[in-house]
Amino acid sequence: MHTNQRFQDGIPGAAAPQEHSKSCSSAAGAAPFLLGNALLGTIGVFVHQANADPLTATWFRCAFGLLGLTAWLLSRRQTRFLRLTKDDGPWVLAAGILMVLAWGLFFAAIERTSAGVAIVLFHFQPLWVLVLGSVWLKEPIGRQRVASVFAAMLGLILAAGVLEHTFLSGVNGTLRTGYWLGVGACLIGGLCTALVTVIARRLRHVPAGILAWWQCAAGALLLWVWPMARGWPDWGLSWGWLAGLGLIHTGLAYTLMYAGMARLNTGRIAVFQFVYPAVAIMIDWLLLDQRLSGMQLSGIALMAVAIWFVERPAGG
Repeated sequence: MHTNQRFQDGIPGAAAPQEHSKSCSSAAGAAPFLLGNALLGTIGVFVHQANADPLTATWFRCAFGLLGLTAWLLSRRQTRFLRLTKDDGPWVLAAGILMVLAWGLFFAAIERTSAGVAIVLFHFQPLWVLVLGSVWLKEPIGRQRVASVFAAMLGLILAAGVLEHTFLSGVNGTLRTGYWLGVGACLIGGLCTALVTVIARRLRHVPAGILAWWQCAAGALLLWVWPMARGWPDWGLSWGWLAGLGLIHTGLAYTLMYAGMARLNTGRIAVFQFVYPAVAIMIDWLLLDQRLSGMQLSGIALMAVAIWFVERPAGG
């Protein structure tokens, strides 16, 4: 956990620039992590245009992501890192299986609640990240991080319009029996994603693309029977959108995110993850013509303030 710090402390004259080095490393980690989350925020457009059922889209995402990441690793001559060691192997495989499980729970939650409610509840996971980072990785949380996460979560709830829709559904008595099962699926799925985040922090020495490659491999292996049983999408533009899910939203996005995670503490990771749903809501508004209410716009503004607050220089 503190290997880099001990190394720097052992170098004569390295104590003075240590804080500057940490600041530069954190800034370098923020850029790819934010970009990866922003790319994930555009995934709804690709899913909508692909017009495939959720699990079929997930399999294509994993399969094309696997192809793209394999080509990338070959070009960088990093395929030797795919050989798992006795120490890292269980963690890498666990991260892949947990992510596939999280996707499955997310899709199940959408069927029982709604896409907006599922997205909001699924992003309860930044709190899991803070707790796991503190308990498992022994990282200090800090009041500023906790306040920023809670503010971002409130902004996300407002931006997705969950309070408005839930209130109207409750008044009309239209909440389905399986609604709370969907809520539970989101919370458990969020925990799975948070575990993947913490595992990625633990495996900082593993090249970023390796974790994403094994994640895609696990998904492609576990879900291949679904499109075989349900039938393949019609050949044409649909396959192009599905390829984008794998090459852009899995191969590229997760490589960027894992690269950023290696240089960020769990406090910043927890807040920066709100960029994903924030971009998704904005994309729905701009491209899918879903107009935002005043309450939703205030939620987006609150998320932006929370992200800025945790990244400002005084926040460290």
